[in-house]
Amino acid sequence: MATSAKEMMAADEEEQYIFRSKYPAVKVPDDMTLPEFVLQGAEQYADKVAVVETMTGKEYTYGQVIRDVKRFATALKSLGFRKGGVVVVVLPNVAEYVIIALGIMSAGGVFSGANPLNHESEIRKQVEDSEAKIIVTNGSSYEKVKGLGLPVIVLGEEKIESTIWWDDLLEAADLYDGNKTMNTIEPINPRTDLCALPFSSGTTGKSKGVMLTHRNLIANLSSTLFSVGPDMVGQFVTLGLMPFFHIYGITGICFATLKNKGKVVVMGRFGLRLFLNALITHEITFAPIVPPIILELVKNPVVKEFDLTKLKLRAVMTAAAPIAPELLSAFEAKFPDVQVQEAYGLTEHSCITLSHGDPERGHETAKKNSVGFILPNLEIKFIDPSGKSLPKNTHGEVCVRSDCVMLGYFKNKEETERAIDAEGWLHTGDIGYIDDDGDVFIVDRIKEMIKVKGFQVAPAELEAILLSHPSVEDAAVVPLADEEAGEIPVACVVMSQNSTETEADMMDYVASNVATYKRVRALHFVDSIPKSPSGKIMRRFLREELEKKINSSSSPAQQ
Repeated sequence: MATSAKEMMAADEEEQYIFRSKYPAVKVPDDMTLPEFVLQGAEQYADKVAVVETMTGKEYTYGQVIRDVKRFATALKSLGFRKGGVVVVVLPNVAEYVIIALGIMSAGGVFSGANPLNHESEIRKQVEDSEAKIIVTNGSSYEKVKGLGLPVIVLGEEKIESTIWWDDLLEAADLYDGNKTMNTIEPINPRTDLCALPFSSGTTGKSKGVMLTHRNLIANLSSTLFSVGPDMVGQFVTLGLMPFFHIYGITGICFATLKNKGKVVVMGRFGLRLFLNALITHEITFAPIVPPIILELVKNPVVKEFDLTKLKLRAVMTAAAPIAPELLSAFEAKFPDVQVQEAYGLTEHSCITLSHGDPERGHETAKKNSVGFILPNLEIKFIDPSGKSLPKNTHGEVCVRSDCVMLGYFKNKEETERAIDAEGWLHTGDIGYIDDDGDVFIVDRIKEMIKVKGFQVAPAELEAILLSHPSVEDAAVVPLADEEAGEIPVACVVMSQNSTETEADMMDYVASNVATYKRVRALHFVDSIPKSPSGKIMRRFLREELEKKINSSSSPAQQ
């Protein structure tokens, strides 16, 4: 009997081992911009606090957020800003951050967050690579951006000469309110127009602009929030400690909370006492954090200074780095009423899996040490090096396909084609598998990113800096485990024959060119760097050799 086309497609798909969510698809609106989606229905919560700063007490209600998003969008247009223009935001976590990001997007612009701790040269590179039109910063970061030749908008109490002061700008926007010519922008197409350009080291190392559309982020929020019922709207109090310049901070924390009409409690920096005080004072219910904070909560005696019975905390989430099983068990023993949730995602897609759903809505909890179940609307497969998809319980590279996948890397066709194949699959560079219950486990990384306290550090970037030194012949940077930071960058360097520099000199050289968290924490002079026949650095071998050397040596690695 002849096989129908439908049966052939089904057989082919079965052979491809494509995995989907165990939960029904969720609807994703087609005709909304991201700001419209996030602030939908916010007028009903006009007097409710949307964001509050822990240190200053500064707060904005939903009514004020709606007003100032509109004012900032109008102000940008009054400056001649055009649809598709990129605004680089160099700020710590502040209450205004979400207003700035949504205002840029409302004006048809593209938000690009930059780490304010970055070195001046790193910020310059992002500004130049993104072809930015405007910079938003504060007084403490102004020195890093003042020489970049762009208009600079400055937040803060004091005006700085030759800059545009935030308060003045919003007041000026009120003068333009109602001027139809000034307020008109080209229509935004949510599927094709960018709203964000975060910079990620991706799967191959060097930093690249990730092109995310309004539709990408709306689709991801729709999938991520699938388990939040109407009864939970307005109930969330979320800690805003993870950096907002990162897509996880701005989307997974700020936009997700505002979509649900909760409150974001903004922390600009971590200190254990500040952290615990914020949890108790603001009655935070959900805290996205990184494993080093969990370690502090488990081991630091400062915790005993606080009455933990006053905590309203229901869940913490770690997504920036894996959490060690022993640490997880110790945390659960100390905080038995706090759920530890894990998630898996990347800048090029945002969230892919979640470990916890709402049991009252029939949604399950994934196994411990898994990164969770596949979110609705997503497809995942695991492939071997030849590209063949693999069945359950078989390790392979994680690939994902959905409306959340980025458009590509900004002006980098080659890297885009390497990351996204012809069938629309994003190749993550991570090794994992799915078990019989549909829980996903990440077991290794093909990509060699080093995760320092949740921040991504690209070995290729540090190697390029080392190789720029006239005395360096070759260099390799690998991660080593560190209890406090999770991982730290360690360098192996081949010096030229007549060089006089010490290992400390070379560490200082790197430190003078990068942000603090990217600094090489240990450096060893070696005779050669092990490489494969194709010329690739054999990082795993190098890492194992370093670990052996450290373990067998009585003296600690140079700090």
